[in-house]
Amino acid sequence: MNARQGFNRWWIWGPVLLLSLLAGLWLGLKYSSIGKRAELGAGYMAHVVCSCRYVGNRDMASCETDREPGTEIVKLVDDEQRRRITASVPLLSSRTATYDPEYGCSLDKP
Repeated sequence: MNARQGFNRWWIWGPVLLLSLLAGLWLGLKYSSIGKRAELGAGYMAHVVCSCRYVGNRDMASCETDREPGTEIVKLVDDEQRRRITASVPLLSSRTATYDPEYGCSLDKP
């Protein structure tokens, strides 16, 4: 085997190994205690902000002040037409809470 064949072999298997490593790291993180905390935090923030926004009739800027310390990483998206809040922790978790006039806000099934 010459140097060119060795280079071609790494050119093919290098990206496969890198993607496998990244996928393993992501799965390990998602299903670890960190991933479970991300799921919990996203669900908590979706429900709290949905209640603030649609039960309390406050705007998103006002609801941002209700954040607990440590929830700064949770991204919030307000869907005014559907009356729902989606909270997500990048790459790990996303949860949605929907407002129902009769029952208030409830988390959608994951």
